[in-house]
Amino acid sequence: SFNCVIIQQITLVLSPSIFRSSCEVVSKSTNEKLKKGIAVRFHGEEGMGQGVVREWFDILSNEIINPDYALFTQSADGTTFQPNSNSSVNPDHLNYFRFAGQILGLALYHRQLVNIYFTRSFYKHILGIPVNYQDVSSIDPEYAKNLQWILDNDISDLGLELTFSVETDVFGAMEEVPLKPGGTSIHVTQDNKAEYVQLVTELRMTRAIQPQINAFLQGFHTFIPPSLIQLFDEYELELLLSGMPEIDVMDWRRNTEYTSGYEEEEPVIQWFWEVVEALTQEERVLLLQFVTGSSRVPHGGFAFLMGGSGLQKFTIAAVPYTSNLLPTSSTCINMLKLPEYPSKDVLRDRLLVALHCGSYGYTMA
Repeated sequence: SFNCVIIQQITLVLSPSIFRSSCEVVSKSTNEKLKKGIAVRFHGEEGMGQGVVREWFDILSNEIINPDYALFTQSADGTTFQPNSNSSVNPDHLNYFRFAGQILGLALYHRQLVNIYFTRSFYKHILGIPVNYQDVSSIDPEYAKNLQWILDNDISDLGLELTFSVETDVFGAMEEVPLKPGGTSIHVTQDNKAEYVQLVTELRMTRAIQPQINAFLQGFHTFIPPSLIQLFDEYELELLLSGMPEIDVMDWRRNTEYTSGYEEEEPVIQWFWEVVEALTQEERVLLLQFVTGSSRVPHGGFAFLMGGSGLQKFTIAAVPYTSNLLPTSSTCINMLKLPEYPSKDVLRDRLLVALHCGSYGYTMA
């Protein structure tokens, strides 16, 4: 007996029909059959086998982010994607989000890679991890800086007159949306500003796209149960879905800038690159994710690395050293904040702790 689903009547010439016809066939197939295996035949072509299945996943991952479907929008750096809060311009958008979730779930189930990278916040949504204000930088770097400023400064006597509400565009008209019940009359103070920042973040990053997230997860969870996927963090999930990139350390080094007192000749910088050379490929990918927010190496190499406001080279900034201080990063500007470590061994140790344990929001370990 042939335990594969035959996906037929798909033509490579008309890519929109590949997306729609695949959606139709997958929705009519049972989950059990799809789990047993997939065989794909393109209409008018003889070929079948794993190469064709790979091509099908490749085409669909490009179609999922096709602007014609209005499902996903590019992040500020232009290389990662986030669900489109206005996707309802496509009347079938929630069915298509469910299908997109099924395709990514199927790809993971059958160990196929997809050629698509999402924002850090969307990987968190898939995993059920709460977003934080730093995730806002992927869609609005300036707004993220404003939130950071509120957290870093005493706002008591500044007369900001903020309340627990925000003005937001609702189908072309500006409306004041409360962040919590009665929010329009609750003033933001030095004491409650952290809650305000978290609620603003949740509104912009989660509540604005909740139906889209729910539909996507409904499809994804048909193949990958939440209990299984939640064993991973957002960085590991990206690598599971999109694979391990090849990283050329020479190209990376050639296209790195130094600031806040560092120059390429500094001993700390020499130690840093010696440590990077000795890292495993997986650890280099963790470092790239740690500083840029993505494991994606741009086409053309590190010279084409994008930040929140256009081309932005990988940058290493000096930070005064104190005992046990970990490196930190600003992903919207691709900056590694590297303390002036006293030796190469200390640098390696602190860097590996940051990469393997994560130091997002933490500087000591």
